Amino acid sequence: MLVASNLRKEFSTPNGTVVAIGNISFEVTEGAFVSIVGPSGAGKTTLLRCLSGLETPTSGAVTLNGEMVDGPPDGLAVVFQDYTRSLLPWFSVQRNVAFALEGRLPKNEIRQRVDEAVTAVGLAHAKDRLPWQLSGGMQQRAAIARAIAYRPKILLMDEPFASVDAQTRIDLEDLTLKIQRKYDMTVLFVTHDIDESVYLSDEVLVLSSSPSTVSEVVPIDLPRDRDQYHTKEQPAYTELRNKILHLVRGSKAEAVS
Repeated sequence: MLVASNLRKEFSTPNGTVVAIGNISFEVTEGAFVSIVGPSGAGKTTLLRCLSGLETPTSGAVTLNGEMVDGPPDGLAVVFQDYTRSLLPWFSVQRNVAFALEGRLPKNEIRQRVDEAVTAVGLAHAKDRLPWQLSGGMQQRAAIARAIAYRPKILLMDEPFASVDAQTRIDLEDLTLKIQRKYDMTVLFVTHDIDESVYLSDEVLVLSSSPSTVSEVVPIDLPRDRDQYHTKEQPAYTELRNKILHLVRGSKAEAVS
């Protein structure tokens, strides 16, 4: 569904050229949940911005369903890490969720999608509140509701739970899995948390240190019905976690040496 071919991204700085992405190629199949992990500074967010059409790669190409991505394509939505800046503070939850649909759909269909989306993320009781009246976890739920109301074929998420507390993070992980299955979406998920990547994913894409390449694509051979208790108790879960941790730390060690 999504193909990255020989992606490279450079930035010009006063001190010269910085190579954020060295050479990255991979494919994401329809309906898959793929996480991207790697050392700090590996270019994970830059990669996601290139895949979404928000950044233009220096070389290489991204295709979505066979069409070249040269700007944000239809059928793709992004949930950002900084939920405090992604919601419009003067709009209620339901207006924020409806915003991307206005002018695209009839009003009755927008209302139906908004109601369905806010209910799916557990915010039906708070749909008339403004963002500042919500907790951090609720704000991020609102951002997720806005994305799913758009009914994307592919959802890109950039460390969406990094700024919430541990319990809220667990709840949002399970919510994301539930939504992915309900709406049959393909998900590409950037995270620093290796446990999170194993718990959520069908595959984990491990990046090397910058300038990044793909160190390995690790299949997650766990039952798709995940559970915070039973899934994480399985020996296979621990083995996969340790394998990915070893790959990431190996990249860090190579960068230091």
